[in-house]
Amino acid sequence: MLIGVNPSTFSIPPKPLESAPPAVPLGMPSQLLERRPDIAAAERQMAEANAQIGVATAAYFPALNLTASGGTESSVISQLFDWPSRFWSVGASLPETIFDAGLRRATVNQYIATYNADIASYRQTVLTAVQQVEDSIASLRILSHQMEQQHTAVQSAQKFVDLETVRYKDGIDPYIDVVQAQTTLLSDQSTEATLRTQQMTASVQLIQALGGGWNRSDLPTPAQITTKLSKTDTTIQK
Repeated sequence: MLIGVNPSTFSIPPKPLESAPPAVPLGMPSQLLERRPDIAAAERQMAEANAQIGVATAAYFPALNLTASGGTESSVISQLFDWPSRFWSVGASLPETIFDAGLRRATVNQYIATYNADIASYRQTVLTAVQQVEDSIASLRILSHQMEQQHTAVQSAQKFVDLETVRYKDGIDPYIDVVQAQTTLLSDQSTEATLRTQQMTASVQLIQALGGGWNRSDLPTPAQITTKLSKTDTTIQK
């Protein structure tokens, strides 16, 4: 239906699934998890809540205002720009709220509670990421062992088919025995293909859980992290 031809004129050549998943290194740095969008978002949200505490605490201090003014003033237009007609003034003020019925304290406590909630959310996000990585690694380890056992079973089933075929040709066994041996081989091959697919899926899930792979060279350097993005870089990323 997809290519618009009759089934009798269409065939797909068989292609065995023999590709092996990428080898997972023994040790991986935890810094790889920093590339995950959920962890980065939780960390930035926590930093924002921390900054809000500082903003709320700054309300306790008075605001220093510096003002200055100058100009000319005269009742006679011809003397408006003379030196005695000029005036100037400089002043400073320190306004401070004496009584607010505990508003500033309540605001600070509110932002502290928000910060603590963001810390708990950040920890839970990191723990979830670590759990996903460990689950994927455990799945790969178990599936690798199962693949070895299943591959041995396929080889044994293939030998069973070959022996039954020879016995059938020699007239020792009926053909039904050959069919049963082929059925066993097909079932073992189908199970092996299913395990191979699960192994590939677990590899993809591990790469996704790590935030894009386990290559340390992909990690940004401290200089790249602290470098501010220009307007051009921000536009390109958007």
